[in-house]
Amino acid sequence: MIRAFVPWIFPFLGLGLIFPLFPANAQEVLRGEVQVDLEQVRGFVESPPLNIQGARDKALEEAAYYFGAMIYGWSFRYDVGEKARRIEEKLELSPLGSIAADDPRLEPGNPQVKDNTLSLWSDYRPSDTQRLRLAKWRSGSLRPAQAYGQSPLENKAAALEDAARAALRAALRGGERNRPKEVTGYISLAAFPRFWLNAGRWMVEGRFFVEIREIRPFAAY
Repeated sequence: MIRAFVPWIFPFLGLGLIFPLFPANAQEVLRGEVQVDLEQVRGFVESPPLNIQGARDKALEEAAYYFGAMIYGWSFRYDVGEKARRIEEKLELSPLGSIAADDPRLEPGNPQVKDNTLSLWSDYRPSDTQRLRLAKWRSGSLRPAQAYGQSPLENKAAALEDAARAALRAALRGGERNRPKEVTGYISLAAFPRFWLNAGRWMVEGRFFVEIREIRPFAAY
């Protein structure tokens, strides 16, 4: 048995033609901060130190990625896993869109350096179509989820994926009576994630919006 949820990610784009989701003169601005260690990853000797320009470019690339994850999000396929049945937990994320670091709507501020860490605030001004996507994520019909993730020092992006996995587990615990085998749907960032280093690993706190489209229970296998 497969429980299906009505897909929304593409059809909703036309809703703004009938029901305006923003005033015509709305100029919403997304904002977020990225921090980059000028010594790259502490203790990871294969990474050479960054100069200010290199750290700024890296921070801007991260900011573009997070803005894209907030506006477009990812589709996901999540195998919940179960040790008793020797089923491995696995999450597959596929981006539904992206933003380039040189996008003219992306406006970086002036970088600030303190204690070998560069901080960069950036603004992004979404287009009308992008604002419609944001409105759907924020509509209140999706499941908000907050979670922590971690990864080895050499793979910072994996920490955010781990947080997304934990967020999906939290969303399922809050809305499903029985443990499913497989779940598909959509997930987006609600805000920029917060990273820090702990015991030689990347740690991250992330907030997400989750749209579950299909749930496959174990009975279907």
